[in-house]
Amino acid sequence: MTVHMQKEIENLKSKLLTLCAAVEKSLCLAVQSVRERDAALAKSVIDDDVHIDQTEIDVEEECLKILALHQPVAIDLRFIVTALKINNDLERIGDLAVNIAERSEFLAGQEPISVPFDFDAMAEKTQWMVTESLDSLVDMDCKRAHQVCAADDEVDALNRKMYKQVEATIVAHPRWTRGLLHLLSVSRHLERIADHATNIAEDVIYMVEGRIVRHKAEDYKSQS
Repeated sequence: MTVHMQKEIENLKSKLLTLCAAVEKSLCLAVQSVRERDAALAKSVIDDDVHIDQTEIDVEEECLKILALHQPVAIDLRFIVTALKINNDLERIGDLAVNIAERSEFLAGQEPISVPFDFDAMAEKTQWMVTESLDSLVDMDCKRAHQVCAADDEVDALNRKMYKQVEATIVAHPRWTRGLLHLLSVSRHLERIADHATNIAEDVIYMVEGRIVRHKAEDYKSQS
């Protein structure tokens, strides 16, 4: 690797880590806004999304510049390809955090309703997956990445359970229907965020080991 390319890759890593931190913060605040019924906090998440979008563009442009100017190979090429894919997943997590914040804004203006499912458990597991996937990227830690992949089924199960509980609660308390449907959306957004965290973890495994592990659940279980 030339000195010039090394500096550009280090700059790319720095921008990618900045995006990681911004997305993780956005998700944390969006979840907090739902938990605390805080419309102002939800609005701050929505307003800050423009910075995440711009950073995502910056990272993509940096990746394309390195590919065009230096034609990297081996581990450097895998890193650039992985950075491009993770960049996209991070931007989508940011968008989904905004979606959660938008549901939170609505809920904050409605009468409080009894949440019919364990929102905290689902939110905490999803946030854990995002944090661990990003930490596995920073530390190049495949074991943690495998653990993230293995955890995705737990979030899927919580989401399915929530659907049934919301359905039963709508029957029992029809006046809560609008609020419950917004909570249903929050759960679905959390489930999608967990999917993107899994994508990031799979890309970390590819970057470190050169193996593509998508659609190989048995790999997750054996390594976690």
